[in-house]
Amino acid sequence: MQDRPLVLPHVFHRAEQLFGHKEIVTATAGAEQRTTIAEWAGRVRRLATALDRLGISADGRVATFSWNHAAHLELYMAAPCTGRVLHTLNIRLFPEQLSYIVNHAEDEIIFVDRSLLPLLWPLTDKMDTVKHFVVNDDGADADIPDDPRILDYERLLAESEPYQGRFVVEDENSAAAMCYTSGTTGNPKGVVYSHRSSVLHSLISLTADGVALSERDVVMPIVPMFHANAWGLPYGCLLAGSSMVFPGPNMTPRAILELLAKHRVTVTGGVPTIWMGALPMLEQFDLSALRTVLCGGSAAPKSLSEAFREKLGIPMLHAWGMTETSPIATMSTPRSQHDPLSEDERADVRARQGQAVPLVELRLVDPETGDELPWDDQHTGEIQAAGPWIAKEYYRGEGGGAQFTEDGWLRTGDVAAADRYGFVRLVDRTKDLVKSGGEWISSVDLENEIMSHPKIAEAAVIAIPHERWVERPIACVVVKPGETLTSAEVLDYLRPRVAKWWLPDAVEFIEEVPKTSVGKFSKKTLRDKFAGYKLPGAEG
Repeated sequence: MQDRPLVLPHVFHRAEQLFGHKEIVTATAGAEQRTTIAEWAGRVRRLATALDRLGISADGRVATFSWNHAAHLELYMAAPCTGRVLHTLNIRLFPEQLSYIVNHAEDEIIFVDRSLLPLLWPLTDKMDTVKHFVVNDDGADADIPDDPRILDYERLLAESEPYQGRFVVEDENSAAAMCYTSGTTGNPKGVVYSHRSSVLHSLISLTADGVALSERDVVMPIVPMFHANAWGLPYGCLLAGSSMVFPGPNMTPRAILELLAKHRVTVTGGVPTIWMGALPMLEQFDLSALRTVLCGGSAAPKSLSEAFREKLGIPMLHAWGMTETSPIATMSTPRSQHDPLSEDERADVRARQGQAVPLVELRLVDPETGDELPWDDQHTGEIQAAGPWIAKEYYRGEGGGAQFTEDGWLRTGDVAAADRYGFVRLVDRTKDLVKSGGEWISSVDLENEIMSHPKIAEAAVIAIPHERWVERPIACVVVKPGETLTSAEVLDYLRPRVAKWWLPDAVEFIEEVPKTSVGKFSKKTLRDKFAGYKLPGAEG
């Protein structure tokens, strides 16, 4: 067999040669921008020589601070195909986290959308290694400072000659991209994706029991391109030859649904909060072309998935993973063993996070004893993962002891059960479990039951210290607009649905559940908000 490296230049050249006629659409603040993959590939070649001309190191970090659009996709290829490292910066991080990440990664150049420049520019004096800021004019009216470090993206491409010939990366284990964790505790940590891991992960998105991307698909990644490489969808689309639609900066539910309908999108993906916002408007749009609505980032309520099935005729396709798993580790596509089940039983299966995709291995481990647990849907433990696109360490070797086992498995921090077929059911994050009187309460399961109430939009459950029981749950509830609800009504609704000792000790009504930088519920923010909270009867 030929010894050919698994590298991203293959993905680029395949798209350029075979799928040049396919279209890429980007929604901007003004009109939509349309280009073909052939035109896009020519711009990638100009960008490659521009990086050389600007003196970016052979393995330099090329950062992006951008929305989802075709120019961002150009950087997805130009950086790794020239041996450099794409570093996608999370636009929703706190300023101190952002400047820390840029310095920690030693970014040499940042490509930034004009609409996002006001967020980035006040921090630039603290970014020690950055030589250039290249502004992509996305139609925003934000002022551009008069600074010699600032360059215009289109002018940079126009002044650069196209790279000639084939891109060559010889070492498949060399770094292709990096992404930092969202940093809910301590400083964010860098995860470095190799060319090999990126190619293998992209291949899985083409498999039948995965997303099953094909040349016939029109794909719209709603998940941000700064979040774990948009779940691998950009590279997967290029490999398959799928047409692409990028939503740009307008991430409102109506704008997203308008794009899905107008462009007859067949595959899309986003976090549960995106789909919660879109749910009330689904019937206003013709979404009949959709075959897959991918949902990940956190466990989605069963009620949300089933509401989509009722309105669109297709259920959500749940997936599970994290930055450290590139991120796809499981997919919840229906299998033959589910055919005899009743519709209610199938709904329970659809709410799971699914089976490990090929090449990924999972195990459940008791977090206290370290013992491996059976897959019988009764035992719950921490999911640990291993595979060719699972991180073995963080950038610069940080945090290894806490996150990685001695035998090389990733400690994910997610608590789950799995049935005998390996279908994973997320229970909680280890730090979000409520331990009451020595027994675990799943905040995720409790939230899902609360959010099945027809008057409730969102709910998050957190643990509050208790003198007798150590911890007890309280429910933080967001009521749907125009509805009214009492604590007693919420508890009465839950009584037939959960064990008596799972019932929250209190229900607090809030305007909105706070979100992390990637759209997950921020339990840490709620715990800080309710620090010192006195539960009814806690004194006893």
